[in-house]
Amino acid sequence: MKNINAVILAAGEGTRMNSKVPKILHKLGSTPMLGHVMENVQAAGIKNIFIITGYKSEMVEKYVGDTAKCIQQKELLGTADAVWQIRNEAVLKGKDARLLIIYGDTPLIQAATIKGLIKKHYSESVTGTLLSVNTKDPTGYGRIVRTDGGKVVKIVEEHEASVYERAIEEINVGVYVFEVNKLFEAIKKIRPNNRKKEYYLTDVVQVLNKDNESVNAMEIQNHNEMLGVNSRFSLAQAYEIFRMRILDRIIASGVTVLDPKTTFIDEKVTIGKDSIIYPFTVIERDVVIGENCSIGPFARIRSKSKVANGAAIGNFVELNRSEAGENSRIKHQSYIGDTKIGKSVNVGAGTIVANYDGKNKNKTIIKDGAFIGSGTILVAPVVMGKNAVTGAGAVVTKNKNIPDNTVVVGIPARVLRKTIKVKSKTDK
Repeated sequence: MKNINAVILAAGEGTRMNSKVPKILHKLGSTPMLGHVMENVQAAGIKNIFIITGYKSEMVEKYVGDTAKCIQQKELLGTADAVWQIRNEAVLKGKDARLLIIYGDTPLIQAATIKGLIKKHYSESVTGTLLSVNTKDPTGYGRIVRTDGGKVVKIVEEHEASVYERAIEEINVGVYVFEVNKLFEAIKKIRPNNRKKEYYLTDVVQVLNKDNESVNAMEIQNHNEMLGVNSRFSLAQAYEIFRMRILDRIIASGVTVLDPKTTFIDEKVTIGKDSIIYPFTVIERDVVIGENCSIGPFARIRSKSKVANGAAIGNFVELNRSEAGENSRIKHQSYIGDTKIGKSVNVGAGTIVANYDGKNKNKTIIKDGAFIGSGTILVAPVVMGKNAVTGAGAVVTKNKNIPDNTVVVGIPARVLRKTIKVKSKTDK
């Protein structure tokens, strides 16, 4: 990648969110909107990222950490003034320096689109390149004004637009690439002559045009990418688009999702081929599901859980930071927390692993071939041996480990007998 850096504008309060949290920290799925934008910018090949903060900047800085440099815009004087805050950064001093500008509340713009914009900018040797989209309903967006020959001459914000300009259907998405030196020279010439007395970044286009500098536009076909999140309603709209993107990818990879409308899967989930996801299932981030698995309906697989090949997680089962081994079955109404389940284990209906004692989350191990009777309660920490069995309604108290090939029953559970292990042909 050539000398191109990025600035994410994230200073706004987002008053329509009616929240004490900065707008860009509201989550889309399990990741804040700002996180999605940062990930897409990085995936486009840009390493140096600046983030302009404002409202509750300390919260934004805490989230960003050392992955980008935060610079506070102390007075919210508009988007041009926000970009102006990074004018003295050393990485922007080179003659060939370029700057990608993107808003922190546009989490649906994809890395491939950003790459395409950068490629177009360099291929046409222009001062600036911006993203645009044509829409039958341009309400709320800045209009792109062109000459009869198609040259981009200015962007006019809706509340500043004339009747003629409001009828324009090509709108500004809010993502730009500029030559840095010419960008900052143009920002110097902007005057706050608009109704809000702010310095609009969009005015740069008109300034550059007057200086005989060329600005072009790249039209995107996927209108969903342009959605800016300004309210909780638009956040819900964005999430629905985002959720369907995830499901499209998962289905294309060889997974059956029976009812996408009622299925919620995080973007950081891996599911193997020929698995089936039944309706009303929730799968959270950092979950790995193997091949030929059956999940749901009404199942919840929480973060850090793993489901091995051939396992089945049934209705009203919650798996939390737990592993289900190959060909294991947890079919009905169970809570499994902080548990490692081996191969070919059967977990009966109504089983509860009580992993929390009020102070600590404790671990449970259930070894290969175990059979857990309906209504069993395992009070962690506990180890259930290979081929061990609990009777229906048994309560296994903490640290009362069950030996291999043993049946336990009762409250508290006690040994009833040893099971008889049937030797297979492969036993020696």
